[in-house]
Amino acid sequence: MEIFNSLFASLSSPMVLAFLLGIIATVVKSDLKFPEGWYLGLTAYLLFAIGIKGGLKLSNVSFDQIVKPASFAILICMMIPVWSYFILNKLGKFDVANSAAIAAHYGSVSAVTFSEATSFLDLMKVDYEGYMSSMLAIMEIPAIIIAIFMSKVLKEEKTSESSNMKKVLHELLTGKGTILLVGGIIIGMVGGKKGYDQVAPLFDGPFRGMLTLFLLEVGLVTGRRLADLKKAGWFLIFFGLAMPLVHGTIGVYLGNLAGLSVGGSTLFGVLCASASYIAAPASVRIAIPEASPTYYLTASLAITFPFNVTIGLPVYYTIAKTIHGG
Repeated sequence: MEIFNSLFASLSSPMVLAFLLGIIATVVKSDLKFPEGWYLGLTAYLLFAIGIKGGLKLSNVSFDQIVKPASFAILICMMIPVWSYFILNKLGKFDVANSAAIAAHYGSVSAVTFSEATSFLDLMKVDYEGYMSSMLAIMEIPAIIIAIFMSKVLKEEKTSESSNMKKVLHELLTGKGTILLVGGIIIGMVGGKKGYDQVAPLFDGPFRGMLTLFLLEVGLVTGRRLADLKKAGWFLIFFGLAMPLVHGTIGVYLGNLAGLSVGGSTLFGVLCASASYIAAPASVRIAIPEASPTYYLTASLAITFPFNVTIGLPVYYTIAKTIHGG
C-alpha cells in the first residue's frame, strides 16, 4: 500500500503533471513553446540553487560524515559506465561509439531528476541529508570521462587524440553545469547561513515553481523525441527501463551502507538511477561525434527520465524504507 501512496504522490505533483502536459501538448501538435533562452535560463537557476543550498548544508557537516558517501559515489559512477558499455555492446550489439556514448549518459547524473526527487521527499515529509547535492556534483563528470576513454581505447585509435581529450576535459570542467553547481556549493559553504539568508527569497520560494516550468519544457522536448523510439529498438527501450531499477537499487543499498537516512538513501538511489541529458550530450557530441543522438538522447530523455520521475521515485523510496526496517 505504501508504494501506491508514494506513486500517487509522485504522479499528482505539479512538477510531474507539468511534464506530462508538455508531452501531451507535443502529441496533439499544440503551438505551445517556450521563448528562446528560457530552457538555458531555467537550467542555470536550478543548478545554481541546488549548489548554493547544498553548500549551505555542507558547511555544517564534518569530513567524517561525508567521506563514506562520497567514496561510494565515486566508486559507483566509475563502475556504471563500464558494465553499461559491455551490456550495450555484447548483448545489444551496439557498436563501440554508441555503446560508449549511451554508457556515458547512464554513468552520469541528472540534476533535474535529483530536484524532482527532493520535491517528492518534501511532499512525503521525509527528511534527508542536505549535503546530498554535493554527491550530485561528485558524480556528474567521472563517468563521462571513463566512457569517452573506453571508446578511444576499445576502438584502438592510434591517431593523436590528446588534443581532443583536452578539449573534452576543458568542456567538462569549465562547462556551465559544472561551474554553476560546484561554484554554488562553494558560495553556499563560504557564505553560510548569514550569506544564504540574503538570497533565500530567490532560492527558497520560487524553486518549485521554476522546476515546474522547466519540466513543462522538458515534456515538450521529450514529446518531440517519442518518434525516435521506433529507431531506438526494443533492446534500448528495455535497457532504459531496466537499468535505472538495477542502478537505483544498488544506490539505495550503498546509501544505507554509507549511513544515510531513508531520504538520503533514496536520493543516492535516484542519482545512481538517473541519466544525464545536459552535461553528457554536450561532451559526447565533441568526443564521440560518430555516435547517434537518436540513441543516447532518446534513451536518457524519452525513456529513463519519464520512468524515474513517475514510477522510479516511489520505487526507490519504498526500497529505502524496506532496507531501513520500514
